[in-house]
Amino acid sequence: MPAARRSDLALLLLLALLWGASYGFIRVAVATIPPLTLVATRVTIATVVLQLVMARQGTFLPRRPLAWRNFAIQAAMNGILPFSLIAWGEERVPSGLAGVLNSTTPIFVFLITWAWTRHERAGLRQLVGTLLGLAGIVAIVGPGALSAGLGGDVVAELAIVAATVCYAVAAIFGRTFAGLPPIVPAAGSTLVSAFVMAPAAALIERPWTLPAPSLNSVLALAALGLFSTAGAFVVYFRLLASLGSVGTASVAYLRAAVSVALGILFLGELPGWRTAGGLVLVLTGVAAMTLPPLSRPFRFRPFAARVPPPVA
Repeated sequence: MPAARRSDLALLLLLALLWGASYGFIRVAVATIPPLTLVATRVTIATVVLQLVMARQGTFLPRRPLAWRNFAIQAAMNGILPFSLIAWGEERVPSGLAGVLNSTTPIFVFLITWAWTRHERAGLRQLVGTLLGLAGIVAIVGPGALSAGLGGDVVAELAIVAATVCYAVAAIFGRTFAGLPPIVPAAGSTLVSAFVMAPAAALIERPWTLPAPSLNSVLALAALGLFSTAGAFVVYFRLLASLGSVGTASVAYLRAAVSVALGILFLGELPGWRTAGGLVLVLTGVAAMTLPPLSRPFRFRPFAARVPPPVA
């Protein structure tokens, strides 16, 4: 395996760990910190860390209005909307389930690519994977959800699916930043997110009027901002440049496995049969979409005629 490919694989596994752990951090933090305040603090921590790193490196954010428009779009699709939806959803659903639902990002990347952007190949294998993944979502949410009426848990699950669609748009739009150092779009988008979310949290939740959060929530939020946002975004934009949007989105199925495993180990979350079955369908579908095809198909021909060796 080429060194560049090994490096990409190692970064993909690192990103899966950083983002897979984020669901557990959110679950712990949101217990005593309201969702918008959580998101505002998360992106503010990431902004401060990334700006300090850029200052140390001597790297600067661009001043062009077009660059800041792109940062704003990326911030909306990869931070403001999905972070808020997931934080609100995890007040009602386990972290492992949130990770499984969020693992469908590559499915929506494929659908958007096939129906609209056409920037990468979208063939039959990807279509089969998409159908399997959508079946997994139905299995997790519950096929009788619509007929029974949308309850609080189902609405929370659908909110997390909506966040997944945002991540898919962000993965495709992130190609706009090709050629920039990965820390630049990471720092620019988190800065925009902080400027939007801090006033929103202050106006809507008024966090200074709420009881003090628990120590566990504060530590989880600090880890969320430092590792699962600042560090993860740098790795994410680096992979977008080398693997493309579909390849980078494949981190989602690794992320799902990490989130379920951490939920079981540290939060005592035991997934039910619907979640487990849906996870199998989702992972099978996403793997079908993202794994490279065999370079030489295998053919089983037990009765093929032998060609005699040439006569010397």
